[in-house]
Amino acid sequence: MRFHLKRRAYILSYWFAAEAATVITDLAEFVGTVIALNLLFGIPLLYGTFLSVLDVVLVMGLTGGRARPLEYFFMVLISTIGIGYVFEIFITGPSLIPFLAGSIIPNLASTDRVLIAVGVVGATVMPHAIFVHSALSNDKITEPSMEKKHRTMRLHRAESIIMFTFAGLVNAAIMVMAAAAFRSHGLNVATIQDAYVTLEPLFGATAATVFGITLLASGLSSSTTATIAGQVIMEGLLGRKMNLWVRRIVTRMINTIPTTIAILLGIEPILILVYSQVALSLLLPLPLLPLLVFTKDKKLMGIFVNRKITTLLAGIFIGTILILNALFLCVKFGGKI
Repeated sequence: MRFHLKRRAYILSYWFAAEAATVITDLAEFVGTVIALNLLFGIPLLYGTFLSVLDVVLVMGLTGGRARPLEYFFMVLISTIGIGYVFEIFITGPSLIPFLAGSIIPNLASTDRVLIAVGVVGATVMPHAIFVHSALSNDKITEPSMEKKHRTMRLHRAESIIMFTFAGLVNAAIMVMAAAAFRSHGLNVATIQDAYVTLEPLFGATAATVFGITLLASGLSSSTTATIAGQVIMEGLLGRKMNLWVRRIVTRMINTIPTTIAILLGIEPILILVYSQVALSLLLPLPLLPLLVFTKDKKLMGIFVNRKITTLLAGIFIGTILILNALFLCVKFGGKI
């Protein structure tokens, strides 16, 4: 990307925006981690904002910052999230017909629904994940042979499809579980803390605990990925590296500022969570559009150039995201985009 932007002003502008997406990603997961610590261990939100800074010690200490142990660590956390929400859906027993109907014909008749829809897009296809997956595809090619490159690309393609599909299913599971657990009982749950407290009398203490554990696992896995993404972005655009421990602590300290202010002002943390994910959706074109342009360029990609059908489908998906973002901005700001 640095070689295509050429001019330093463009490079720095793109780097700043990409770093902003990474920090916002970490902010969303930071809030989730703070809330999870409060729910599971009774740690006050204000204390949790500072305690969560130390997650870098946990993650990097357990893995040594090495790629392979980090991958295993992610697998454990992601498996925890998946198993947790399978359990939650099983015990809440959602109705299949409304789920299928809503999946085929979404209802975006209100500002709140558009807000949630845009937030879900940002939470599923996070910008930092695209940067990381692009970098990993390059790092995994350790031999110049075409056979090795083809094999690595096939494996990486399968891995990416599985991971993004899983992310989509997890986000769908969260909404399905919430609808089945609360809306079907006529309950208006406005905060994550309310959800946690309400789950216990309805479905037992185990359901509430699993809910908190999945929230904590999600925060740890995504925030660690955001740290790696920030390193990749800095190295790729500026040609510079920063110690992961230092970067993690700096990023976390930055995120303590808005979270601490929100808590002191009595602002509900879930609002930060939702709007940070909306911001991620608005920033998604940042990595997606260059990725689409580069992968369809035969001179650049050679035999690895995208097929026309791949480019077409990618364009449709990116266009859908742009339209959804524009719809949100129109509804939110009265047509002023």
